Amino acid sequence: MTNLELKKTANEVRKSIVTAVHSAKAGHPGGSLSAADIFTYLYFEEMNVDPKNPKMTDRDRFVLSKGHTAPGLYSALAERGFFPKEDLVTLRHTGSYLQGHPDMKHIPGVDMSSGSLGQGLSVAAGMAAAGKFDKKDYRVYALCGDGEIQEGQIWEAAMWAGFRKLDNLVVIVDNNNLQIDGTVDEVCSPYPIDKKFEAFNFHTITIDGNDFDEIRAAFKEARETKGKPTAIIAKTLKGKGVSFMENAVDWHGKAPNDEQYEIAMADLEKVGEALCQE
Repeated sequence: MTNLELKKTANEVRKSIVTAVHSAKAGHPGGSLSAADIFTYLYFEEMNVDPKNPKMTDRDRFVLSKGHTAPGLYSALAERGFFPKEDLVTLRHTGSYLQGHPDMKHIPGVDMSSGSLGQGLSVAAGMAAAGKFDKKDYRVYALCGDGEIQEGQIWEAAMWAGFRKLDNLVVIVDNNNLQIDGTVDEVCSPYPIDKKFEAFNFHTITIDGNDFDEIRAAFKEARETKGKPTAIIAKTLKGKGVSFMENAVDWHGKAPNDEQYEIAMADLEKVGEALCQE
């Protein structure tokens, strides 16, 4: 896909995020919106996946370590054709297969159930190691939150992955600098994130995680990196695309009301119209 096509797709993903969370009257829009460009690039450009055969043996794997941003993952999966977009409005509803955190047993395209923060990177490292042991070519991607990497298990997994030289593993840190309690640097600063991963034998790349030129270049560099895993530190804007959610900690984990929903969708419609003029 061209960058313009990716931008348009990401905007549709953002519309679906807002719609799903509004319908659920609960959820996590801020971090889903900040990572929407990453989700879009992974599922429409980077990863070897097939919506018609979601369990194919040689598929690339993705682990959403920050599982609360499931609305972002679900919206990308639906946009890619893993399940109907109409089902997104059942998010968190009783009886829906689309619950508040990813469920690998019931959702096509989900490779790992996640939600307990800090655990996803361990799973992703295990998947990558299994690929090495089995001499498979698939790659493994894990998306972590910058608040999440305050968890100790993240660094245990990083130490092991670096020691095992898992160059088929890519960790993406959604660095929007906001978590539920406030700014990440004030709650418990993980900075400098890149230097910490480097200490565990990772190749690190720092990018604007809302810029497809930089996203594309980073994943290309990760593929070309041999002998060590890669950590992409993606600096993003929490709530991106929705005026009143952008860089606002309040929108970490709550749903827009009907009036706010209309404003949010109007914001995203304007983005879409502007992209059509490019």
